[in-house]
Amino acid sequence: MSKGWWWVAVGAVVVAAWVARGGDSPKTTDAPKAAATVETPKPSAPPKPSAEASTEWYRNYDPAQFAVPVRKAAGRAGVSPQLLMAILYNEDYKPHNPQLERSWQHLKPDAAFGIANMHRAAFDDTKRGRSFAGRNWDELPDHPELAIEAAAWHLHDLAARVPRRTGGKFSKDELLALGYNTGARNMRAFAAGAKPGSQAQSYLDDLHKNLPKATKAITG
Repeated sequence: MSKGWWWVAVGAVVVAAWVARGGDSPKTTDAPKAAATVETPKPSAPPKPSAEASTEWYRNYDPAQFAVPVRKAAGRAGVSPQLLMAILYNEDYKPHNPQLERSWQHLKPDAAFGIANMHRAAFDDTKRGRSFAGRNWDELPDHPELAIEAAAWHLHDLAARVPRRTGGKFSKDELLALGYNTGARNMRAFAAGAKPGSQAQSYLDDLHKNLPKATKAITG
């Protein structure tokens, strides 16, 4: 999960194609003049669709918009909603535009998908015996609530692999975050006293920075 220049390059390709199609520029028309003596009432705003229902949920993306699905998924999986939300913030280092994700996946077939950046193997292992067992990994970019559900149960499965006795250096939630980032085997090594490498430590540092706003998003 490197943070790098490649998202800029992929984005440039997609943006160029978008511009070539004409972008979002609206057509201009001559508006009729309203009668000076008539006051037209403002129409009431339509009901706001859920984040999942909106086809443009990824524009100005903020994980906090999925606070309700996060709380529900965390409750079903028996994990901390604050931790789950903080992980979504941790995984917000790249754009989650589905088109961009799929464009990058063509260049890097083992890339992660969805707002929780889950790899195919992790998703396929996690979905077994679950309510979303019939869903596919390649649906994650378009279905953020599926990505949240899968991430919650993946944390649940990692929790079952945390040793009963640990070195006490990390809390259980810290170990789960490290497991989410580096895998269950490394998580158990950290629990036994191994020192995280630079990438794992950076992920843990980001988690600490993101926990306050994750808590605010969940409880606010």
